[in-house]
Amino acid sequence: MKSPKIKKIEIKRIQWQIKDCGPGTYSSWMTYNPGVNLSMGKHMTSIYTDRGVVGSYPISHDISRIAHDLLGRNPLAREEIWQDFNKFHLGGLHASVDIILWDILGKMTDLSVSELLGGYRKKLPAYASTMNGGEEGLKGGLSTPESYADFAEQCLEIGYQGFKIHPFPRPDIQDHINLIHAVADRVGGKMDLMLDAFNYYSTFADALKVGRACDEAGFYWIEDPYFVGDGTTENGHQRLKEFLDTPLLQGEKVTGISGKMNMLLSGSTDFIRGNVNGDGITGTKKLASAAETVGADIEIHGVGPAQRHVMSAIGNSNYYEMVWVHPDTECLQLTSDIFLEGYEDGLEAVDADGNVDVPDGPGMGVEWNWDAINKMTVGTKIID
Repeated sequence: MKSPKIKKIEIKRIQWQIKDCGPGTYSSWMTYNPGVNLSMGKHMTSIYTDRGVVGSYPISHDISRIAHDLLGRNPLAREEIWQDFNKFHLGGLHASVDIILWDILGKMTDLSVSELLGGYRKKLPAYASTMNGGEEGLKGGLSTPESYADFAEQCLEIGYQGFKIHPFPRPDIQDHINLIHAVADRVGGKMDLMLDAFNYYSTFADALKVGRACDEAGFYWIEDPYFVGDGTTENGHQRLKEFLDTPLLQGEKVTGISGKMNMLLSGSTDFIRGNVNGDGITGTKKLASAAETVGADIEIHGVGPAQRHVMSAIGNSNYYEMVWVHPDTECLQLTSDIFLEGYEDGLEAVDADGNVDVPDGPGMGVEWNWDAINKMTVGTKIID
């Protein structure tokens, strides 16, 4: 029997609005801002095969620049395609293609991506990952340490097993220290607590002050603590680790598997961040296996069916990141409107034990709401 071939690629640029979210005084993007709408978008991309099987996924990148190079290729040759495009440093285009090729394989075999990867768990423990704090003096909007503590308590009551702070985008480091202690005083010992500084701190001294507050509060990890150069300095983070007890988690700002492994092997991080959108399912599994050989855990970035499938097949991964949750608005990397019933991310998407389900249908295991997707579409490209 002849191998299947890719015969057509369709790319729909979709956009949607997030209410009460936008730039603030110290933040250019993800902040609670009543009355402001933030435009979000993805490329809903479908790869058609000559067998009648179509793989689809809302990806971050427009793959039209490499689409002609995919036509006529075997969609099952995922490793070959991943290697071919990865070596050209195309900013994650290979990852976007890889996700869709896994969907095709699942649909051809009538198996979920989780099953194809050897998945061993059907439920994933989740942590609540907050939006950035709001403007000082703003009513609501995670604008005070107490409002973060209230929200952490709310997340605990919902069922979450962990709570990650994206702090105020404000220059006063004492505000951040007060925030850490307020949350720990309220829910410490009841759920794992994390801080994602998003490379906000610009000096070693500030990162050290905040890190010591995390030590005092018994935090689970500190993520991307400070920015020097490009925010990935191995020497600086090695020195920071010498002074702190709280483990570091890094890798979101590092591209490629070898760069992330170099951070682990240099001793500049304890956990490594895996990025399905940047490395694909194939690349994320490679990173997980490499990290496992040196006794390190990988934590998957962001939400989505692809993230759930790959995490289900990784033994050295602890939490699903329910990212950008907030008590007063909903800001998701993927709008729930693109799914039919049966899949959901968001604050209330966990069960009473704080878990999310791994989709079990063929491929990505979700049904797309094409009526809603077509209404969101602002442009379409077809390559055949």
